Amino acid sequence: MSHAQGHGTSAGQSHGASAGAPARARASAGPTALTVALLAGGRSSEHEVSLASGRAVRDGLERAGHRVRWIEVGRDGAWRCAGEPLDVRPGSGLLDADVAFPALHGPFGEDGTVQGLLEALDVPYVGAGVAASALCMDKVLFKALMSAAGVPQVAFVGVRAERWEQVPTEVLGEVADLGLPVFVKPAHLGSSVGIARVTQAAEVGDALDSAFAHDELVIVEAASPGLEVECAVLGPALASVPGEIVLAGEWYDYAAKYESGGMELVVPARISESARERVRRLALEVFAYTGCEGLARVDFFVEGAGADERVLVNELNTMPGFTPTSVYAKLIEASGVPYPELVDRLCRLALERWETRRARRY
Repeated sequence: MSHAQGHGTSAGQSHGASAGAPARARASAGPTALTVALLAGGRSSEHEVSLASGRAVRDGLERAGHRVRWIEVGRDGAWRCAGEPLDVRPGSGLLDADVAFPALHGPFGEDGTVQGLLEALDVPYVGAGVAASALCMDKVLFKALMSAAGVPQVAFVGVRAERWEQVPTEVLGEVADLGLPVFVKPAHLGSSVGIARVTQAAEVGDALDSAFAHDELVIVEAASPGLEVECAVLGPALASVPGEIVLAGEWYDYAAKYESGGMELVVPARISESARERVRRLALEVFAYTGCEGLARVDFFVEGAGADERVLVNELNTMPGFTPTSVYAKLIEASGVPYPELVDRLCRLALERWETRRARRY
């Protein structure tokens, strides 16, 4: 494991499973202060965003009365605590923490890799498990599941690099059937990295080549003329009031998401009451279909009005940006859950899941 070399622990920490389990069992049942191992940074292009999320989560956890042990994941993938390399051993926990909070975004953090390592360490952790994380990070697989479940969404085509090299004319024909404009995206990246909005058929080939520089699997999606609407889920049953994304530019690119003035969040979204309820219901259904746990942000397009109004699912993010000014936190707060309570509840949910699974025989 690239993040877990050797068989020791740092700073003389003892990680015996027999000592950790009873403390965790007690911690999930009441207001006990928890020790939380908070992971931030990571190898992806969203490294700095993750650090900002991590700092906000740390502040929220401390305001909720918990102890935080900060683990920074470098761009090289190494884990460090207090500036020192962190060595871990399967089955032995992580810094004697009650629960881990992986505030990591994108590949190598939100795609099931870190979740698998935390499973091997036998540490309760916040958010989706291995399978759900991997599924939702793969835009083509996610949309294929939505199609199988009958969930409304925009038309799309998934393209592998090998197929693009072997039968480019066939691929271009399939893309042409989507109409214009289209969005060409690497299938496994987040935060609009590597995405192109294509308005001319002659530009599709170059957009595919650019996307394949980031990923061996690319998705091409038909554009929706609808409003961009987002809904936060706090598992298993709270779907927030929907919020509307109002863009300063032409589309929701990286700058719009993370630069000041790039977008405005309007809460509640300026859609009909029936569309709001449809958004909330679909958010919970998609959360369940994918096997997500803890939290997610589900993104939608809402097209038309009146009898012609349609709600389309766009994607699900298993670990959205987590600062108090991020969309997820704003929507949850607008639904009555302040930030410190939010991060506390997520840790309690993680502990409950761990205890339930520990009670089963494998």
